[in-house]
Amino acid sequence: MSFKEAARLAVSLLLPLSAGWIGSVFTMPAIDSWYREIVKPTLTPPDFVFGPVWTTLYLLMGYALYLVWREGASVPRVNFAIGVFGVQLVLNSLWSVVFFGAQNPGGALVIIGLLWMAILANIFAFLRISKTAAYLLVPYLLWVSFAAFLNFEIWILN
Repeated sequence: MSFKEAARLAVSLLLPLSAGWIGSVFTMPAIDSWYREIVKPTLTPPDFVFGPVWTTLYLLMGYALYLVWREGASVPRVNFAIGVFGVQLVLNSLWSVVFFGAQNPGGALVIIGLLWMAILANIFAFLRISKTAAYLLVPYLLWVSFAAFLNFEIWILN
């Protein structure tokens, strides 16, 4: 792997991990306070599950981005796909800001709905360039679907 490819891979992995870090800035303080006090659905996983799951998903997202980006950033469909990736990544961080930071499950439900649609659009945009990249985003879509269910239930219960 050339230095250029290694740098592209590193950037691709660091982008989603950075989005996760931004989200955690708002999440971590709320875990031991507000989040502990709200009523949660019975299907809510234990807190220790979320870190490893999200880290894995961010790494899959990053590798998917790398697979698309290496096809050439000057290619219009690659630029479009990377733009869609950026939109879903912003929505991903924004969800944590609204849900945990603002303690607003209703507002977060709107954000996660938009995030779900953006991930689906991202899968289709990546599919035009790399099937592997598109498939790497499927676990992310499934997890966000589950998270949307939990978000909805928390909104209803509280």
